[in-house]
Amino acid sequence: MDGFQQAKVAVAAALGLPKDALHIYVGLAVFLLAAALLRRPLRDWRPLAAVLAAALAGETWDLIDTWRTGEAPAWGRNWHDVWNTCFWPAVLFLCARYTRLVR
Repeated sequence: MDGFQQAKVAVAAALGLPKDALHIYVGLAVFLLAAALLRRPLRDWRPLAAVLAAALAGETWDLIDTWRTGEAPAWGRNWHDVWNTCFWPAVLFLCARYTRLVR
């Protein structure tokens, strides 16, 4: 297990969270931070693109680590992680864009 994997396990353990929940929190944090740093509203596509980029980068790192250890990739698990990371930011984006719930 490389340093990135060890860090994820340590953060999840320190916060008392399962890894799935960690993906959700990271996705929301990236979405909100990207919107703030880019000075863009939540209805803009760029913060959501930042979440997708972060999720794909993290899963690419996971795949590289999997290949290094000689294991077969678990594509379903990787897709699940991307989905978990992007779901709630996408919901907030759609609410901000198409409803009055998020202004």
